[in-house]
Order: sequence, then C-alpha cells, then structure tokens
Amino acid sequence: MRTRQRTVVRHAPGKLFVAGEYAVVEPGTPAILVAVDRRVTVTVAEPGPGAGAADVVVSSDLLARPVGWRWHEGRLVVCGASDAGRARGALAHVVSAIETVGRLLAERGLPVPALDVSVGSRLHDGGRKYGLGSSGAVTVATVAAVASFCGLQLSNDEQFRLAMLATAELDPKGSGGDLAASTWGGWIAYQAPDRAFVLDLARRLGVDRTLSAPWPGHSVRRLPPPTGVSLEVGWTGEPASTASLVSDLHRRTWRGTASHQRFVQTTTDCVRSAIDALEAGDPAGLKQQIRRARTELARLDDEVGLGIFTPRLEALCDAAEAVGGAAKPSGAGGGDCGIALLDAEASRDITHVRQRWESDGVLPLPVRPALEGIEE
Repeated sequence: MRTRQRTVVRHAPGKLFVAGEYAVVEPGTPAILVAVDRRVTVTVAEPGPGAGAADVVVSSDLLARPVGWRWHEGRLVVCGASDAGRARGALAHVVSAIETVGRLLAERGLPVPALDVSVGSRLHDGGRKYGLGSSGAVTVATVAAVASFCGLQLSNDEQFRLAMLATAELDPKGSGGDLAASTWGGWIAYQAPDRAFVLDLARRLGVDRTLSAPWPGHSVRRLPPPTGVSLEVGWTGEPASTASLVSDLHRRTWRGTASHQRFVQTTTDCVRSAIDALEAGDPAGLKQQIRRARTELARLDDEVGLGIFTPRLEALCDAAEAVGGAAKPSGAGGGDCGIALLDAEASRDITHVRQRWESDGVLPLPVRPALEGIEE
C-alpha cells in the first residue's frame, strides 16, 4: 500500500568505529561500530510557493540559503545559482540520496513529487565536523525521509542498501559502516559488500532488483553493549577526511603486499575476538582487543605514513591507558575523534582522563551510544 504524508521527519544517529578501521574496506572483513546519540534530522515536505521552477529545494545548516534543483535525465542540477559548485559539494550526499530514491520510484513506475528537504545536524560545530559520521547519517536520514514522503515502505536493510548505492556513487572506496550504524543503531558487527559489484549490479539490473539481490561479503548484526566499561569520546579539534585517507591508502603500493595481508588478517582476528568479548560480557578481554587494535593501526601508520596518529590522538590514548583503560583513534584518524574504554565504576579515573584530555587540547564529547537507528 502506498500513502503520502505532507511532512515527514527522520533522524539518524552518528557513529564511532570501535575496531576494524581500514581493513573493513575489504569486502567481507568485519568491523565493530556503535551509533551515538547525536543525530542528523531531515524534514521533507511539499515545496512552498517560493520554490519557483525548482523540482527540489534543499536547505541545510551548512549553507546560508536554500538551493533549488531540477531533474534532468535522472539527475538533479542546480537552478541557475552562481555558486552551484559549492552547493553541489556541500549537499552531495543529500542530492545523491534523493537521486537514488528517484531511480527506485521511476523503476516502479511511480512519479517523483516536488520536494522541500531541510537538513539539520548535531554532528558538527559551526561547520567543523566532529568525525561522527555526518555524511553517512545525512545519507541515511535523507533516504528514509524522502522514501517515506513518497509513500515507499522500506525495511532497514532496503534503506541501508539505497544509502550504500547513493554513497558508492560518490566514493566507491567507503566501507558503508557509518551507514549501517546510522540505520540500525546500537553496537553492530559489520562487513562491507563489494561496492564495485553492487554498483555494476545496479547499472545492469536497476536499483529495485539490486535491493533484493545477494550482496557478496555483506553482513550486519546487532551486538550486546559492553558491560562494566564506560565509553569515553574525545575530539581533537582537528577535522580529518576519511575519504582522503582511505584513497591515499588505495594509491599506495602497500595494498596487496604481505604486510597488507597481515594487517587485514590480524585486524580481522582482533575484531572477532572483540565480538566474542562483547557477547561473553568480558570487559577485560574487550579492552585487550582495543589495545591490540591501536597497536595494529600504529604499525600501519609506521609502514605507510598516512598520519593516522596525531599528537593529540597519542595523548588521548596514553591518558586512558595510564589508568588501566584502552583507547585508540576512531575511524581513519588524522584528527577527528578517539575513543577510550574505562572502568565504569572508577569515576575518579574517568574524571582524571577527561582533565588530562582537556590539558592536551582534546575536548571530551558528552555522547553516549544510541540504542536505535533511524527514528521518526
């Protein structure tokens, strides 16, 4: 049954990588992520009388004014704005998400209605991103809101797959782990599909059939939250580009070497052991694997020279380990956030670590795991 609402609001949480960074870009290689309770909100409504010739109007808290778009051969083009390049860059994930839902509607013989799309986010500070997966969250929230406004009733898996297709069109190297965390929420074990295979499938068979086709390597499952530990998050204040760091790694001759294979194998074993620790309620075992994950990322950084560890990320990790905790960069590194697992009962240690972070230029972020993914 297909119904259309006049206004639809969807919220999607940000994410943190717990373990498995870089290795997860290889199809079928596991990682652990957790959704966080800061969200992107996307509101979709019918355009007002000021929309003019635009088929889609998008407003965002990252832009000074709304931007009008019109459909042209299945793509959205800016309606005559002098800063069209900036608009497309700032709204790339939103636009790709709308285009992907539009392709699905067209394949099902359904019209694409005029849309007014508004985006607000708590995953940045005045445009400076925290590194909590804002691009993934806005893609997921846009897919969910636009699809619902257009009367499509989709499962979490279908919404994730649409978001994956939209993101892979922009960056086929991204793992999609952020999309999965934003879609399902909570703590998850994630394995990426072969993005090149999936994009080729969509081009040959269409979006609709690709949603129900097997995706080699892909897997998502919920994990129990850890017991006995507090997840602490620190922001270095140094924005980093995950896409740039991952692309840089792909350009290196390191990929495909024995060292690369060892990194993937060791990281896979580390992630699987961390999953076992979560499922067994073993906080000591979980912290041991987080320390091991830090060591592997440091080895990768030493061998390839990506700049994963900055002085502030090193200080963040050292402060946590000094009180018996475990810590590491979350995500691609080079800035953004780090995470620490500390004894939940040791309130003095937690306070001490936060104070150490602040003295080293790291801002403790008051974020907690988000138990739910997409919300109305």
